[in-house]
Parts: sequence; C-alpha cells; structure tokens
Amino acid sequence: MHLTLLRHGRSRADDEDVHEGRYDSPLTEVGRAQAQALAAHWAAHPPEFDRAYCSTLARAHETARIVTDALAVPLVPSDLLREWDNGPLAGLGREEAARRYPIPTFRHELDAFTADGGESQAAIRARALLALELIWTGGGERLLVVSHGGFLNSMLRELLRMERGWFEFGDTSFATLRLNRRSHTVLVTGVNLCPHLP
Repeated sequence: MHLTLLRHGRSRADDEDVHEGRYDSPLTEVGRAQAQALAAHWAAHPPEFDRAYCSTLARAHETARIVTDALAVPLVPSDLLREWDNGPLAGLGREEAARRYPIPTFRHELDAFTADGGESQAAIRARALLALELIWTGGGERLLVVSHGGFLNSMLRELLRMERGWFEFGDTSFATLRLNRRSHTVLVTGVNLCPHLP
C-alpha cells in the first residue's frame, strides 16, 4: 500500500494565531491557492490515487475537495480524521490559553487535554488506530489521507510504534509511506514534501 498523508492548506486560524484543534476554521485564499497548486502538480505528475479520505473539518475537507475534484478521485470524509479535540483551547488566543490553561508538568495519557475537557492522548491514539484500520480495510493500494498536523503525527506514531517522535507538516505538505500487507514493515519515503510550492 502506498499512503500519502497530506496536511490542509493555510487556514484562518493560522492568521489569527489562535489554537486550532477542533476550531472549525476555513481555508484562507492562500490556503486555497496552495491546494490548487498541489492539484495542478499532481495532475502533471499523477500519483494515481485509488481513493482519498479526509477530515470533516472545513480546512481539511476543502483542501481534499480541491485536490480530488481535479484528479477525479473518490473522497470519503470521516470524523475519525479530525484534529485533536483540544476542548476549551479551540479558537482561543495563545496568550489567553497559556494564562487560563497552563501546560502541566505532567499529564497522564488518560487525562483530558485540559482541566476543562478535550481528548486524552489515549483517546487520540485509539482514534488514530481506528482511522488506520478504516483506510487499511477500505480497498485500494494508492491512498490519500487529508487531515491535520497533530493527527497525522498521531497516525505516523502508531504506524512506526513511536511515542515521542514528531514530524513536520507545513501547509499542504505531505508524507509518503509504503506499507506491506504481509508484514508490519512501514517504509517512510518522504516527509514535509511540498514540490508544488515555491
């Protein structure tokens, strides 16, 4: 299986400098242009995707629509691919968030994201595995997943059996992997790729 993990384009929350997470921020015009540039690049260099999956949050769903419409690839939206549920931090300015919800020195993986709610790391990991299972069993060998930086990292950590690794995902950048259906081998062939951007 060839798997491409794509982060959405630039969103309004990026410009607002607020915590995003479940804040359903749309793409900016810059974000749309980034997605259109990627669609044009892939149209010229076809990745031959069999199917695409995307988060149901607006910024990822719109990015996915722009790309899949251009490539005529079937798209499956799924709530499993939404960004981490960061509870009351969603849409909150960073200074106010730091004041109201300081990062604790230790947070158990079973604890909520904040004192006032949000997903635990254990819940995020479980959801990442369910998302991977959806993709693994959905058919096709060349698959695109359009999601969010945090959640794409969660999926990669589960695939690579890592706890603390972090992979960079810029606007409309993507990672490429090959998974073997007869072993647990995962070959990472590229990270933070953005050949469509200057």
